[in-house]
Amino acid sequence: MAKQVREIMTGTPASVGPQTSVTEVARRMRDEDIGAVLVVEDEKLRGLVTDRDLVVRVLAEGRNVDEATVSQACSADLVAVSPDDDIDRAVQLMREQAVRRLPVVENERPVGIVSLGDLAIERDPSSALGDISSAEPNQ
Repeated sequence: MAKQVREIMTGTPASVGPQTSVTEVARRMRDEDIGAVLVVEDEKLRGLVTDRDLVVRVLAEGRNVDEATVSQACSADLVAVSPDDDIDRAVQLMREQAVRRLPVVENERPVGIVSLGDLAIERDPSSALGDISSAEPNQ
């Protein structure tokens, strides 16, 4: 029987409002050892910002990090899954959209996030990605 996204997702993902500074988001990523934060406004998902987004859309563009907000760095055109979707659906969307993380949304509200690492741990824990994803984070 295929597992559902809810069984492998990270529940209660980190989230911030669209006017949060990119510096604050970067510090939160560092402190919580995460690579992605959901952008939420009025309890609805508005975007996703990754550590790579901060580098490519803020630093590489020469934006002032003291003034830049997460709304200027996040991906707003998102693909999401439901917690009731089969993990096969998450895999399919990641392949089609070439993304490493998918927000998990229920009734228009973010309830989790599922990553490529989560899927690797579930599908092939002895693979290099599965092994790396299940290891303790570097400090």
